[in-house]
Amino acid sequence: MVGRSTRLGAMASRGRWGTVLLLAGGIVASAVGWGHAQAPPRAPAPAAPGATAPGRPVPEAPRIVPPDEFGRSTPRGTIHGFLAATDRRDYDRAAAYLDLSRSPAGEAATQGPIRARHLRVVLDQVLSLDPAEFSEEPEGIIHDGQPPSREVVGRIETKKGGVTLFLDRAPGEDGVPVWRFAAATTARIPALYAEFGHGPLGEFLPSTFVEVRLFEIALWQWIALLCLAPASLFVAWVLIMPGLWLLGALSARGRLSLVLRIAHEARAPIRLLVAVGLFHVTRRGLGLALAVHPAFVMLEGVLVVVGVTWLLLRMVDVGGEKVVEGQSHEAKIAVADVAQRALKLLVLLLGFLSLLEALGVHVTALIAGLGVGGIALALAAQKTVEHLFGGASLVADQPVQVGDFCRFGDRVGTVERIGLRSTQVRTLDRTVVSIPNGEFSSLQIENFAKRDRIWLHATLRLRYETTADQLRHVLVRVRELLYAHPMVYPDPARVRLVDLAVSALELEIFAYVRTRDINEFLAVREDIYLRIMDIVAEAGTSFALPSQTIYRGDAGLDPDRARAAEAEVQRWRAEGTLPIPEFPPERVAQLRGTLDYPPRR
Repeated sequence: MVGRSTRLGAMASRGRWGTVLLLAGGIVASAVGWGHAQAPPRAPAPAAPGATAPGRPVPEAPRIVPPDEFGRSTPRGTIHGFLAATDRRDYDRAAAYLDLSRSPAGEAATQGPIRARHLRVVLDQVLSLDPAEFSEEPEGIIHDGQPPSREVVGRIETKKGGVTLFLDRAPGEDGVPVWRFAAATTARIPALYAEFGHGPLGEFLPSTFVEVRLFEIALWQWIALLCLAPASLFVAWVLIMPGLWLLGALSARGRLSLVLRIAHEARAPIRLLVAVGLFHVTRRGLGLALAVHPAFVMLEGVLVVVGVTWLLLRMVDVGGEKVVEGQSHEAKIAVADVAQRALKLLVLLLGFLSLLEALGVHVTALIAGLGVGGIALALAAQKTVEHLFGGASLVADQPVQVGDFCRFGDRVGTVERIGLRSTQVRTLDRTVVSIPNGEFSSLQIENFAKRDRIWLHATLRLRYETTADQLRHVLVRVRELLYAHPMVYPDPARVRLVDLAVSALELEIFAYVRTRDINEFLAVREDIYLRIMDIVAEAGTSFALPSQTIYRGDAGLDPDRARAAEAEVQRWRAEGTLPIPEFPPERVAQLRGTLDYPPRR
């Protein structure tokens, strides 16, 4: 009864006040009407262009909606206001952007700020919002497949399935329609926070460690990251050490020495790669904001590129040392050095391009953009590029190597260095000629060091006073010399009468000496020439002079030796063993290697 009386008294009071207001309005209206009646009539004002003519209906003025103090009149204003409030950690204001109609009336005031904070944590973890992507119209997006008063914020994939977050438009406290996070979305915040929030640690730590943020990373997460980096390096070192110890034990028994060397050279880059992997796995458990994930992915990508490039450079060093190890040939060492430097340059170039890609630079677009400039640069550096390719062809084809004696063009010399741009050759004058690789590779190069044997070629010029049997004696003895000499290949080895020249009988010597060393060849050729001089003298003849000579009688001839040589030829003819025009194979086999070389006398 007391409550009923209170409501009736209030109604009576409101009735009396209504009567008073009605009487006051009537008095004012009467006074205004009396004033109009006393005033003289005025001519109507001319109508403005486009004004409504008298008697036509006046259009209704647009309704003015009072602005919302929280900026919730549009979806964009709601998202912007919520993010701004949570950035300032003003969760009481942020709660105004949530529809808490499903919460009990007594708990809405206390649960609102908590759910606003939890929603911001969830959004930082799995859904990055940009206010510019939302509509700035009060009605939102009309044709989006949703009811007129609903906007989609985003979709979150949870362990139990996808959850879509919505904004709903509904009258606010003052009756003006505003946009807020839908009641169904607000009701799901506790479950989403339980899955994507900071967990028990976020509730256990003081609010300062959770609320204070720098670059979207909470204070406790910064502390964890600073501890995680050295911890990852330490764990990587612990994981690698047993493997190195095992390889060392196996290498001590004479096994896996190369593998141990590779492991020792690669342990630092491998430790870096393992540490980056551990850091990547563990930092995902810190619940970092979604906005900072790209920065960490970029940082980890850069470290991976650095580690892989470092590892490949170490492998190139080990491979180069393995190739050079035990090599005494300077040419092979030089080629290995050039190949090692080229591989290092290639690895560094690929590493640089990969580093640009990890930093977000589109390498393909960059290369395409530099196309015109690259053409101009190539034209300007045409000679340099030509020499670089010439050096690459010299390394690949290896027409000469360091230490080779060769003829290039009209000059001869020994190759001392093959660089990426030029080749250095020491000439017979002991000067060093530096030839650009582009020019050197285009020359006709005769490499004397690649000979498997050296050609012995000479022409014997005997006097015309030499008889045919004397000549046969010289031919046979010189062939025996070539067949018997241990430094001469018996096949082919020949001595032939090739010409009856103007002033001499010419015999051609054709053979190959078993050596690649020019100095040894000169010694062998000297020995053969001295023996040939003995054979010519033994036959009783002599060498013809290159000039015309007038002889008197038998001057210069030895009749006794001539008769002896002719007698030996007659004996060969009588025995049927005259080895002309060819030596029998058994005779060649019998003579092979019977001479002493170097000669003992």
